[in-house]
Amino acid sequence: MACEYCQNYVRKHPCRLCECTCLEERIEAGVLELNAFMRDCFTPSMDREIDAHLKQDNCSSRSEFVMNALKFYVGYLSTKNASAFLPEVLSATLTGTLDGFAGRISSLLFKQGVDINLMAQIIAYDTDIDEGAYERLRGKAIRDMKRTNGRISFKDAMDFQKSV
Repeated sequence: MACEYCQNYVRKHPCRLCECTCLEERIEAGVLELNAFMRDCFTPSMDREIDAHLKQDNCSSRSEFVMNALKFYVGYLSTKNASAFLPEVLSATLTGTLDGFAGRISSLLFKQGVDINLMAQIIAYDTDIDEGAYERLRGKAIRDMKRTNGRISFKDAMDFQKSV
């Protein structure tokens, strides 16, 4: 299809639509039809590929398929919110899985916090320790957590206390 908006049209050498440098002008003028664009720009192999995926995307026409593809791509480019271009089922599944995971981690951390507080209360009840010793042990605990990335065992603490 020749583009009368193109400079080459005036020179009697109209360009193919897929090579046209003035597609925006055609769109603004309202003369660009999706069917003409598809007919002129898509190769036969692309046509076959689109036809093969029409049913998979629940589309009744090539135009609907191309519009869905464009919406997907525009959503992909214009937002960081994956739900704008991911299939709704995948987005809902991921959201549900992550929500469940977050709830489980929160519950486990709460239980762990309760147990640690209980142990601290029991040890404090039976321990005679001055403020300076407490501060030194707390500093050592912080350094150990950082050094081991949180992997401290009771045996490590027990061995340290026996060596002091």
